Amino acid sequence: MPAFDWQGVLSGQPLQWILSGYLTTLWVSATGTVLASLLTGLFLLLRLAGGQPGRAVVAVWVSLFRNTPLLVQLLFWYFAAWNLLPQELRDAVNVSHGWSVLPGNIWWFSPEFLCSAWGLAAFTSAFLIEEITAGMRAVPIGQVEAAVSQGFSRLALLRHILLPQGLTYAWQPVVGQVLNLMKLSSLASGIGFAELTYQVRQIESYNAHALEAFAVGTGLYLLTGMVLGFLLTRLPLARRPPARPANTLTQGEPQHER
Repeated sequence: MPAFDWQGVLSGQPLQWILSGYLTTLWVSATGTVLASLLTGLFLLLRLAGGQPGRAVVAVWVSLFRNTPLLVQLLFWYFAAWNLLPQELRDAVNVSHGWSVLPGNIWWFSPEFLCSAWGLAAFTSAFLIEEITAGMRAVPIGQVEAAVSQGFSRLALLRHILLPQGLTYAWQPVVGQVLNLMKLSSLASGIGFAELTYQVRQIESYNAHALEAFAVGTGLYLLTGMVLGFLLTRLPLARRPPARPANTLTQGEPQHER
């Protein structure tokens, strides 16, 4: 039975690393969730109002990011796509800015943070698009036809009819994707991003307290997931959806897109 020495993890420099890594994980997860939500809304609108070309673009996006390992995507954004940006922009990002410090002394305007947040958002959006689309197919077709007859635009139809009810039907899978994004942020350590997993590994190299460091890191991931799941499942959108009526959208293309 190994003897655990928690002082080597929960004091001094190792404790500062853990706190910094944990706060970094929270910030990049929150940023990635916001970006993923924006991307999802944009592609849902494109699928609804973009006709056949729009649906083709969304299909390519979903297929590309759902069928490629996230670590490979993060490596691509950091080592390839980042170097394709204009040199002036990269220089501006690499310079220290006082306004780019988040609470907890987390620097968000850096290549590692930006590539990690974007990579997590793009990957998660591909799953959210399909989850929410499945929820929107449960919206009664009569409501869609009534909205169209009232002169609703595609954007208004998505905003006021399809999205609110579709989110209610798909809220549990959406929560699962948000929690998955938080957990998958650990892969950002592969591009040198100093989140929780990166800092835990640093402690292992610093004083060889690997078991204690990974136990603390695991506990923080578990605690965060439980708290997030508890809070998200108690939002108004998480209320029990009504029984699905017979005249709902079918599994094929939404009927209101004709």
